Parts: sequence; structure tokens; C-alpha cells
Amino acid sequence: MSLFWRIFLLNAAVLVAAVLLLLGPVTVSTPVLLVEALVIGVGLVVMLVANAVLLRIGLAPLARLTRAMTSADLLRPGSRAAVAGPGEMAELITTYNTMLERLEAERATSSALALSAQEAERQRIAQELHDEVGQTLTAVLLHLKRTADQVPEPLREELRQVQETTRGGLDEIRRIARRLRPGVLEELGLHSALRALSAEFTAPGLTVRHHISPGLPELDDKQELVVYRVAQESLTNTARHAGARSVDLRLEPGPGGAVDLVVRDDGAGLGGAPEGSGIQGMRERALLIDAGLTLGPSADGGTEVRLRVPATEGSTV
Repeated sequence: MSLFWRIFLLNAAVLVAAVLLLLGPVTVSTPVLLVEALVIGVGLVVMLVANAVLLRIGLAPLARLTRAMTSADLLRPGSRAAVAGPGEMAELITTYNTMLERLEAERATSSALALSAQEAERQRIAQELHDEVGQTLTAVLLHLKRTADQVPEPLREELRQVQETTRGGLDEIRRIARRLRPGVLEELGLHSALRALSAEFTAPGLTVRHHISPGLPELDDKQELVVYRVAQESLTNTARHAGARSVDLRLEPGPGGAVDLVVRDDGAGLGGAPEGSGIQGMRERALLIDAGLTLGPSADGGTEVRLRVPATEGSTV
């Protein structure tokens, strides 16, 4: 039965009940007596309540669908509205679920293309920084050294300072290039890359400890890159915003042969702040490999980021 006929019949039942009351033994005097007014008032209230209850029952599936549509998030896939109700109501909910599945698939495809293009652009920029800017500054350093050896002593000290400034700029460019293109990940693997990442973010006031469990299931190249980028973004957020003194970075086995990346700090926590582009980027990367990403408070009052990666078939390392 369609929604139109359901609502029509519900209202028709209420109206029929009202007509039966009018045709019954109840009469109304002129002027209206108090008892008669009470009877009419009670009858009106009963009809209104019955109509409201019947409409609530009939439209309940629409209310559930509305709540599901309000809470839907393409970065947290898998949530579906429960198919309930007769006829066209169930068909509407099924159509919505199908549409949501299509949107999630399209979002995953577009995110994969965008992130692949982003990684390619990062690699190109890192290569240019290393080959062009890095080599140019290296040549400047060598030229400054030769010049400093030939100039009088008063100018030599100034040239030494220029050398140190140039060397500091060269080191910073190399750090930027390493962050853009994790060469250690390609050359030495995920474990060494995470150790290097922990050492890179360790600074005065912030200690990054790492622990990598032995015998973990092997991950493919795309999974390793996602794990590395999520760890990098988590540590970046901690260093910039958390005000933490220590961070634990762990790579450990998860349930069902999965691999868990856990980054836990003792900082200020997430609070009620909305998710920024960094966290959204981590969620998009997690979707590329069907991984689960959760963010919440840690035992120390800070933030815990957990990435659960389903392991591919293969040997352990």
C-alpha cells in the first residue's frame, strides 16, 4: 500500500469515528450544557491523539531515514539506513542506500586519483629541491669557502656567518624534501622509515618513542605509504598543536591478522575542535586501503590515533 493511501485511510478512520459519534445517542442542547461540552472536548482530544499516533506510526520509517541521511559521512563509510516499512517506503530507503554506496565508491575513486597525483607532485617537487636548489646551495657553500680563505681576516668572519646561514638553509631544504618524498621508505622499508620519522620529530621538549613489534604481516607498497603518511601527519599535528611532551609511536599486530599503527601523546587532546584538513586527509588515505581510522582520548589525557590496516596475504617480516 502506498504512503498516500496509508495516510488517507488513517485520517478516514478518524473522520468515520467522528461521524459515528454524531449519529449516536449523544445530543447537544442550546445553550450547550457543561457536561455536553466536556464530552465533545474529550472526543476531540481522543480523535487528535489517535490521528497523531497513527501518523507517527505511518511516518516512522521516514524519520529513521532522515536521521540516517543527517549522520551520513563519506569519510566514515558503511553506515546504512535500516530497510523497514511497507511498499514504497522500503523502496525509498533501499534507493537511498544504493545511492550512498555509489557515492562512497565515487569518492574513493576520486580520492585515490587525487592522492596519487599529490604523491607524484610531491615527488617532483622533492626531486627539484634536491637536484636544483640543493646543488645550487652546495655550489654556493663551496664558493663561499674558497672566497673566505682568500679575503682579509675582518671579512672572513662575516663570510663564515654567511656560510652557516646557507648551510642551515640547505639542511632545511633537505628536511623538506625528505618529508615530501620518503626516500627511506622506498630504500629501507616501513620499519626504518618510522624509526627515522621518530628521530626527526624528537626535539627539545618533545620525545618520540617508537616500538615496532616483530613478526608483523607484510604490507604492500600502497599500505606502507598510507601508514607512513598517517604517522607523519599525526606527529606533525602533535608537534604543532598538542603541546605534548612525549609521543608513543607503535606498529603492532591487530585482530584478525591486521596491523595497527598507534600514535599516542600526552598533550591537550582534541577537545571539541572540528576536524581539519589534516585529519580529513588521513581518513581519505585510510579509505584507499580499506583501513579503519579512529581518533580519541588517550590514557594520558592526550590524543590517540589508531590506523587498523587489513594485512595482505604473504609472509611475515
